[in-house]
Amino acid sequence: MKLVCSRDALAEALAVAGSVVVSRTPAPVLLCLKLEAKDGLLTVSATDTEIGLVLGVAEVDIREEGAALIPADKLNQIVRASGDDALTIEVDKNVANIKGKDSKFKVFGFDPAEFPGVPTFEEGEAEFESSAGILRRLIGRTVFATAVENSRYAINGVLLERKGRNLRLVATDGRRLAVARGECSSHADADASSIIPTKALNVLSRLMSDPDEPVRVRRDRNQILFQVGDGPGAPVLSSNLVEGSFPPFEDVIPKDQDKRVEFDAGALTSAVRRAALLTNEESKGVRLAFADGSLTLSSRAPEMGEAEIRVDAASYQGDPIEIGFNPAYLTEALKHADAPSVLIELKAPNKPGVIKVDGDFTYVVMPVSLT
Repeated sequence: MKLVCSRDALAEALAVAGSVVVSRTPAPVLLCLKLEAKDGLLTVSATDTEIGLVLGVAEVDIREEGAALIPADKLNQIVRASGDDALTIEVDKNVANIKGKDSKFKVFGFDPAEFPGVPTFEEGEAEFESSAGILRRLIGRTVFATAVENSRYAINGVLLERKGRNLRLVATDGRRLAVARGECSSHADADASSIIPTKALNVLSRLMSDPDEPVRVRRDRNQILFQVGDGPGAPVLSSNLVEGSFPPFEDVIPKDQDKRVEFDAGALTSAVRRAALLTNEESKGVRLAFADGSLTLSSRAPEMGEAEIRVDAASYQGDPIEIGFNPAYLTEALKHADAPSVLIELKAPNKPGVIKVDGDFTYVVMPVSLT
């Protein structure tokens, strides 16, 4: 294999593909990226056996077709460190020679035949289609709320539900719940639901840089595949689905909240972040005192000090109430609100609070004790 490639285009592809590669494994080939030059296109493949990715690299001149299996970390480091506009990669007997204007690297690789197969997306296979902008917003509004290495495997991922043209993504870690809604064009008659690993959705978000690109989705038994964009070299991400049943989350969403208050999203986010400055591991809760026309946030940390921030409310319905929340749980949700205003609904100091945005995003968060 021999080719000349744009350094920037290659670096971008390697950065995304490298996020799939595991950091430790007894199988050396899984620490590698497969490069294949064929039919005028360079494709980069990566897998950790659970998630697979194949994407094309633009701006490449293939001099000799072939394939190579090269350690991902060294290839990434070499390409990123290069100051050249273009790099030449030549592979002979599993040894890759990478050349720039004033540099030359020899990297020992492996036999490409040892690399596991990575699924691809065949034309006409889509179960449904959405835009990258919609899907990326839905992922952003939910993926942060997933559990990390919880023994209940189902909540280590995000539930994706499709009913006709309606999409719903749901995530929870047991202390908070995020529900985001959007639309798609469905090609399948039957409704479907799948639990997708958090890592796969984080990689998918990185692939969706153009909000207008189409994203095609299909399921194949215990796998789900996403194709981002059109044409040769369009990235295809495949992932095993999380086994198990997602908890009955609709029962968790309160329906009897009698206190409602609307805020400017930016002002509320700024206030929560400032109040969080004087919290620590022992006192990481922020007190929110709601009253007619305003919200006062206060925090206190021993041997550090105190903070008090006031925010004007656009409207308030209900009696005054004081309640405590983990500020990190609030700022993560507000960061993805993507709207000028947010609605907060409350019931009592020991009951969950609800943040709502435009009817498309619902976030339920448990309070913390401030005593």
